[in-house]
Amino acid sequence: MKVAVVGAGVGGLTLAQGLLRAGIDVTVYERDTALDSRGQGYRIHLHALAALEACLPSDLYELCIATAGQPSTQLTVMSSGLRILRSTEMASTGRATSVNRQTFREILAARLEGVIEFGRTCVGFTQDPDIVRVQFADGTEASADVLVAADGVGSPIRRQYLPQLMVEETGALCIYGRTPLTDQTRPLVPPSIWKGFTAIVGGKAGMATGVLDFREAPGDAARRIAPDVRLSEVAPYLMWALTAQADVFPNIPNIPNIPDTSAGLHEVAAHTIRRWHPDVRRLVELAAVEETTLIPIRSAVPIDAWPSSRVTLLGDAVHAMSPARGSGANTALQDAALLAAKLAGAVRGDQDVVAAIAAYEREMIVYGFEAVRASREAGPAGGSRLRSSLFRRLAGIR
Repeated sequence: MKVAVVGAGVGGLTLAQGLLRAGIDVTVYERDTALDSRGQGYRIHLHALAALEACLPSDLYELCIATAGQPSTQLTVMSSGLRILRSTEMASTGRATSVNRQTFREILAARLEGVIEFGRTCVGFTQDPDIVRVQFADGTEASADVLVAADGVGSPIRRQYLPQLMVEETGALCIYGRTPLTDQTRPLVPPSIWKGFTAIVGGKAGMATGVLDFREAPGDAARRIAPDVRLSEVAPYLMWALTAQADVFPNIPNIPNIPDTSAGLHEVAAHTIRRWHPDVRRLVELAAVEETTLIPIRSAVPIDAWPSSRVTLLGDAVHAMSPARGSGANTALQDAALLAAKLAGAVRGDQDVVAAIAAYEREMIVYGFEAVRASREAGPAGGSRLRSSLFRRLAGIR
């Protein structure tokens, strides 16, 4: 069996590792020219560690854990004046952690030289009963037994294959920022944030915050655990994500619309929280301005099952969701582990390829679209709704 994976994000790379572990030939086609050709975001929460462990070689899994952040012990909701509105203690289970997205992606891509082809922009596909042909922007094609769309919310494969699966604009925007942890900024971080995820709510805007203070420096951990793996050095930081409906963000003088420059976005974020606690304002002021980014929040509209074929999807390509519950990356990991297992079963002769894909899709549709619904219910919003939904969902209170 030969599998073509389009997209070298978290889900696509994890699937590739899982397929290689099962002895399946796989090629990953990535439109970017290199793994670090653009920003990859910041801290992400991981709880799908069993799925990750099922796909990765043992030393790479160990490296993921070693380069994770400090374990969370508390989840907190605070007012914009830093008054604690509610908090809950977390039992340390060892099965949840936070990671730096770029470090995580570098580990997932380790030892995939010759597997990943960069600069390959997929524009569509054709398929016969026994083969799929992937079409690229440069006019070339590649053939495979199975095509997996892991190419994100704007997936051209999804648009061609499942035009009935719509992705809606929620009307909300999220401004992401990263503030390095230094002697100057560490004293400004509220005590609750050191203990774990903290949501700060103020009027119609909310800010998700989380510290990424590495258990072990990525380079040191790689040299100790997997000497052949090279990881970029990353300093500890505070991740913050300011979320609100688009009309909440201000029209600043000389910036008539929400800008698409990092400096402009940073100014918008600072202006939006101008009446918040001075320590929060200062932490945003001291952020790495050039790394401030804007993401429109989109959400898939769940649909019923479709007839399966040799083409399938995972991650945001099929069940894009709001980041309110931090479920996107974890659901993609779950997809990757499940699909790798089903395809490995087809190779063993348990069932044919299309039946294996159908079995994957039956499960994925249920938990994937449930995650979409739950994330959409969790926000984003302002005021009391944000306080209750953020705490209930992110603290795991069902």
